[in-house]
Amino acid sequence: MTADPDLVQRLRALVGEQPGTAERRMFGGVAFLLDGHMAVGASGAGGLMVRADPADLDDLLREPGAHPFEMRGRPMRGWLRVDASAVPDDEALGRWVDVGVGFVRTLPAKPTD
Repeated sequence: MTADPDLVQRLRALVGEQPGTAERRMFGGVAFLLDGHMAVGASGAGGLMVRADPADLDDLLREPGAHPFEMRGRPMRGWLRVDASAVPDDEALGRWVDVGVGFVRTLPAKPTD
C-alpha cells in the first residue's frame, strides 16, 4: 500500500516551509524530517505517523483516532498512529503536525553526512 497522495500534499503544505525540512519515502509512506528527525508522515497503511513526547502519549492517545504506533507488532514509545478520518481538514491535521514538529524541535539536530 502507498501513502494517500492528498494527505502527503496537505502535509507538504504544512511542514514544507519549516527550516531544516526533508521529505523521504519511509515505511511504505512519506515522512517529513526536521533536522534529521522524523516529525510526521503519511503512512503507507493509511493515516498519519506522529512523533510525540513520550510523557504526553497517554493524553494524546485519548484524542479521537489516535492509536499506539506499532512496528512489526511491537509498540513504539514516542510514536502515534492517527486515523485519516481524524484529520478531515487542515486545522485538525495542523494540530497533529504541531505535536510532531514541536517535539522534534526539542531534540538536537542530527549530524549531516
